[in-house]
Amino acid sequence: MTKKFLTPLVISALFIAACGGGGEKKEEAKSDEVKIAANETPAAPVVSKGETLIAAKDCLTCHKVELKLVGPAYIDVAKKYPATEENIAMLADKIIKGGTGNWGEVPMTPHPDIPVDDAKEMVKYILSTGK
Repeated sequence: MTKKFLTPLVISALFIAACGGGGEKKEEAKSDEVKIAANETPAAPVVSKGETLIAAKDCLTCHKVELKLVGPAYIDVAKKYPATEENIAMLADKIIKGGTGNWGEVPMTPHPDIPVDDAKEMVKYILSTGK
């Protein structure tokens, strides 16, 4: 006799727990539905070409945006070098040829397979992180 009353109670409790707490998610989903209905796309994070190129290479093994690892943090590079055409070209060359001395004695590995234009896009992204 106890099972007859306990089973529906447990099932009801599970149902209520599964359905509860989703108010914010429903509102977010509804917001996206409204945008789609109005022929707008939901906001997506903007990723630059340089950031995409960096993610596809081995750069993040030695560098992070805000943290010094083997090499300097990107924000530190951005603080040191203004985003001028001269600096963009110089740093792109450094990415391609590698080198040492600007940030200590640990050498930067050369990346001769990266085209100059791609290296410049990578530098533009790096220099944008300091803003």
